[in-house]
Amino acid sequence: MNHFQTLTPSTLSRDAFIRAFADIYEHSPWVAEQAFDQGADPRLDEVEFLHQRMAAILLAAEHDAQLALINAHPDLAGKAAVRGELTAASSAEQAGAGIQDCTAEEFARFTALNHAYKSKFGFPFIKAVKGSNRQQILAAFEARLHNTPEQEFHTALAEINQIALFRLQAL
Repeated sequence: MNHFQTLTPSTLSRDAFIRAFADIYEHSPWVAEQAFDQGADPRLDEVEFLHQRMAAILLAAEHDAQLALINAHPDLAGKAAVRGELTAASSAEQAGAGIQDCTAEEFARFTALNHAYKSKFGFPFIKAVKGSNRQQILAAFEARLHNTPEQEFHTALAEINQIALFRLQAL
């Protein structure tokens, strides 16, 4: 098990814990709140343990809470990115995939795919982009447009949990 490099979660107060982990799940501090409220455990200092706890909270949440968390995510190469309105984590993740280097044609494809995806599913396309380049992301976008709404909802939750793991590993 990997331990956090920059903090020791098991020693944090509730407020400090929530501040440290509030945006692991995009604009959804309720996940961190519930993770803390499940009780102190020295294993919280292990990235994988805390991730499992937080992932289980998301998967056990009511559908409306899950949908709100999905909708809290920005579009890839969307208006929020262009305006610089992303969270620091989202900005770094999109930059790591080279999304900021899109050609005009690629940006137009992202825009069209974001629109088509939201029109079909009613929520933004979610992908844990770490380790992917923009061509791989566009290919995944196009492939996932053929899924059912139920498949995409579950895929979005799985991708969000993967994003959370990447964010926890960075701490």
